Amino acid sequence: MARILVAEDDPSVRAFVVSALTLKGHEVVAEDDGGLAAETIDAEAGRFDLLLSDIKMPVMDGIALALHVGAQYPDVTIVLMTGFADQRERAHGLDALIYDVIAKPFTLVDLLAKVDDALSGRPVEVVPLARRGVQ
Repeated sequence: MARILVAEDDPSVRAFVVSALTLKGHEVVAEDDGGLAAETIDAEAGRFDLLLSDIKMPVMDGIALALHVGAQYPDVTIVLMTGFADQRERAHGLDALIYDVIAKPFTLVDLLAKVDDALSGRPVEVVPLARRGVQ
């Protein structure tokens, strides 16, 4: 399975994501802000298959983290998470760096499907924001 770095400041979301990915058989390292996640990926010399990061976080947000990871470790696939439509719009300029953005709240099935798709390199299904329930 894959080695995944999770950056999420909300403890309950972080626990849910880590549990889901671990149960699926992935090796997961989790940090509670982008700054710590950047330190972790640097210390590991980019040895992760996937970065799954919230966009809105203290210290270093997911956009800055994605820019750092994309520049330093271009082989790491990046998926961002957000519950805020304005934050999602900020990620649109990163199309060359990120695989996709998953809207919160998401289900276990949605999360695992997005991670599987990202890791396998399947093309992203474009779904209008209104259908995703992003407000």
